[in-house]
Amino acid sequence: MSRTLRVSVRNARFQQWETLLRNRTKRHRAGSFLVQGVRPITMAVEHGWTVEALLYDADRPRLSDWARGLLDSPHIEQAAVSAPLMAELGEKDGDAPELIAQVAVPHPRLAGIEAGPGWLGLVVDRPTSPGNLGSLIRSADAFGADAVIVTGRNAADPYDPKAVRASTGSLFALPVVSAASAHEVAEWAGRQGDRPAIVGTDERGERALADHDLRGPVLLVVGNETEGMSKAWFDLADAVARIPMSPKAASSLNAANAGSVALYEAARQRSDG
Repeated sequence: MSRTLRVSVRNARFQQWETLLRNRTKRHRAGSFLVQGVRPITMAVEHGWTVEALLYDADRPRLSDWARGLLDSPHIEQAAVSAPLMAELGEKDGDAPELIAQVAVPHPRLAGIEAGPGWLGLVVDRPTSPGNLGSLIRSADAFGADAVIVTGRNAADPYDPKAVRASTGSLFALPVVSAASAHEVAEWAGRQGDRPAIVGTDERGERALADHDLRGPVLLVVGNETEGMSKAWFDLADAVARIPMSPKAASSLNAANAGSVALYEAARQRSDG
């Protein structure tokens, strides 16, 4: 049977949960993160992620059937948390979420991913915005990508609450792995039996994205929000494609939008094929 912890003041346990929201280093040291929202929690459970604890609103008169069903799960710690503290952990103005899940951080490795015929991957190079990273993970899932690779030692954390919320549960549906550098990813790609073509995206690309064949195994690269792709990716890419834009455009697409367009084009070509 699961045990229930009651938290009504900002005690040490509450501060630990708060740390999981705010502090990346401590989040990874603890090996867990908080998941907010019905769909992300549901996706985490459906895809077999390890739920370590379920926090619920102790002041709510009646929990939904969805929440009660999850709380019936054996061997998961339960915490009855007062509504004001749940509101803080839910990061919503005044509204206490019904349920928050504490989920174990997995440890997927780039070496564990295999690229085969028709494989599609997305590299997000040195992202600084957790929200943009989460949006790209959502788009990768929507357009049938097989994996997302985040490069750069100081890249945004996919387990940041902003990234988790922006992914709307897609974080739990496909592998999201980290790599220190472009060269590490290129070496991995070279070891695959079906080596994916590395196609970078940049406004300086000689050919439009639609002019590139994206139907085989492909690794699309989206650069940093302000600097674009690193020089290493320019050197390692088999091709660099541009996304055509209106000459009247005041600015270029941001990283999340550019990545979504590139993923759509790959999905379109594969569907037509």
